[in-house]
Amino acid sequence: MQRLPLIALLIGLSAPLWAQTAPSAREIAAYDGLFRAAYQGDVAGIEQLVAQGADVNSRDSSGRTPVHVAAFASEDETLRALAEAGADMNALEHRAYDVVTIAAVADDPQLMSLAIDLGNDPGLVTSPYDGTALIAAAHLGHVEVVRRLIDAGAPLDHINNLHWTAVMEAVVLGDGGPDHLTVLDALLSAGADRTLADRAGVTPLQHAKARGYTEMVARLQRND
Repeated sequence: MQRLPLIALLIGLSAPLWAQTAPSAREIAAYDGLFRAAYQGDVAGIEQLVAQGADVNSRDSSGRTPVHVAAFASEDETLRALAEAGADMNALEHRAYDVVTIAAVADDPQLMSLAIDLGNDPGLVTSPYDGTALIAAAHLGHVEVVRRLIDAGAPLDHINNLHWTAVMEAVVLGDGGPDHLTVLDALLSAGADRTLADRAGVTPLQHAKARGYTEMVARLQRND
């Protein structure tokens, strides 16, 4: 079996450390105004507060706006109400996550598609890794999210600051199982570049071979 460069192994181990941070129980208990309404799914409350002049783009102590809070709470209708009130749908919280990426990580395709329909760019550069929602969803094996992001025009070959693409993450951070295999199929069928190597020059095919992911190897070796 091929031995991977040490840097590739270390990066793989460190990748999950910068996870999203949903509002804590203490933060939720302290929320008032639009933040409380967004978390609780209180559309009428949002409409009333906006009419009274509340700032739909205000920030909590972690840089979240009410739309981020609505996304973490999976509250579709409050997200819609905030967008209709003029909230910035492309705002990034303190770890550089937007609503689309929050929904992608949560495997919430309905909320994610709504956010895109409301103006959230599916190709935003997000997260401390300068990645995208598609890269995050490929990493996690979230099949329907990946399909919807591809359909929405998310960039297939964005390279993050680990020098990884969505294809690379589906292999390196995936488990070689059915979900990651389906994600890989979707990416390759859409035209993603299977040859883009990591910073150490190791390709997705080489990583798949080293991990014994035989079905991924077969996909990556095909010319279609």
